[in-house]
Amino acid sequence: MTDRKTELAENLARVEERIASACAAAGRARADVTLIVVTKTYPASDVRLLHELGVREVAENRDQDAAPKAADCADLDLTWHFVGQLQTNKVRSVASYADTVQSVDRARLIDPLSTAAVRAERDLGCLIQVALDAESGERGERGGVAPDGIGELAALVAEAPGLRLDGLMTVAPLAGEYAGRQRAAFERLLEFSSRLRADHPAANMVSAGMSADLEEAVAAGATHVRVGTAVLGDRPRLG
Repeated sequence: MTDRKTELAENLARVEERIASACAAAGRARADVTLIVVTKTYPASDVRLLHELGVREVAENRDQDAAPKAADCADLDLTWHFVGQLQTNKVRSVASYADTVQSVDRARLIDPLSTAAVRAERDLGCLIQVALDAESGERGERGGVAPDGIGELAALVAEAPGLRLDGLMTVAPLAGEYAGRQRAAFERLLEFSSRLRADHPAANMVSAGMSADLEEAVAAGATHVRVGTAVLGDRPRLG
């Protein structure tokens, strides 16, 4: 193995062990939790190495990094997630490579996403990003719709051609009542997920937890965890 591949393999093994241990502690099957490796700021060569190591789900948060990287890796059987705050002028590009957009947080994204997905003849998965630090009608500091806006936004996604409502996503808030209380935040997200599934039974994806708090997310019931630093480590970044 190259030095970089060895480094990634060792990091990946540690993350896998953490997820497995968290699943065991929560009485969940390891297969119930999907690892998404967030490759933002890291090169396509790392994505290829991760693929060789068995990773099949990757995420990006900036279109300017993601679009060329996805093109470079188009020959690989990867599922691409877009997890960053999405601007309307980036929708068409993102819809051309992302399999799932995890950051749908406002109504004005729906029509452009739908149009782009239909044009590209793609079935685009969407997660509603929930901001647990947002008041009614506001967006969170790190993006996301206030909890009372989930239902309306979910209905718009479910009705839009080319879009598929897959579930909910959150980022642990830095302010508000859930700041520093990741487990409580993720448990709250699971409550919202349960309500959502009453109207949209197939929207059962719950994306929560990152490198520092994946155990709390697994304990709360997350189906997907988004891990970057713990797998890719610290190294020179892209621009």
